[in-house]
Amino acid sequence: MGVQRLSRIGARTLAIVVGVALIVVAVFGLHRGRPPAYRGQIRNNLLQIALAMHNYAAKHGALPPPAIYSADGKPLLSWRVLLLPYIEHEWLYEKFKLDEPWDSSDNIALLSEMPPVYETYRFVRSEPHMTTYRVFVGRGAAFEGPRGISLGSFDDGLDNTLLIVEAAEAVPWTKPAELAYSPEGSLPLLGARSPDSFFAVLADSSVLYLPKTVSEETLRAAITRNGGEEVEPLRD
Repeated sequence: MGVQRLSRIGARTLAIVVGVALIVVAVFGLHRGRPPAYRGQIRNNLLQIALAMHNYAAKHGALPPPAIYSADGKPLLSWRVLLLPYIEHEWLYEKFKLDEPWDSSDNIALLSEMPPVYETYRFVRSEPHMTTYRVFVGRGAAFEGPRGISLGSFDDGLDNTLLIVEAAEAVPWTKPAELAYSPEGSLPLLGARSPDSFFAVLADSSVLYLPKTVSEETLRAAITRNGGEEVEPLRD
């Protein structure tokens, strides 16, 4: 093969390589500044959970309680189990022993059946079947005591009260382990995926992506459903 022919082949190869490189640069440029694709999936999951809570409230007259309790008031299973019939997992709900704790021999076997909407560690997961989608439980919060709260009792407005948050610490999805809230106590860490932001859902089903720099005063006001605080509402 002649030198000139080899040169032409080399030139064509170089042109192809340059062309591919330009395409990669162009695609990268189009996506710079856009939020990662997984955020859209997280928003969708959280919206599904919020709508499931509203559907539960429409049927039962109140939001689900923070846990399924035993006759003597011991928390057995998370609210996430109660929502299973409202996220197209009634078949899984029927497998649970509702009078047994989450880690009983019967119920622990169902831990691996976690619905995809509770998945939060697809990108930063350390253990399987864990979720960071949790709720605040305490005086004035959307979840308070062993009974569900009526949506009509949110005097501050559904659009000003937190329903679900992305906690910093993941828990087994069936375990009744929520975020204890008291006006005098310290607030838990939020946001497991990002060092500077976290997801949250308001009681009107609005999904927000909030900076961790949000003031404690604003966050506390959003946790309570009837505190009457006059602060800037949460908005992303």
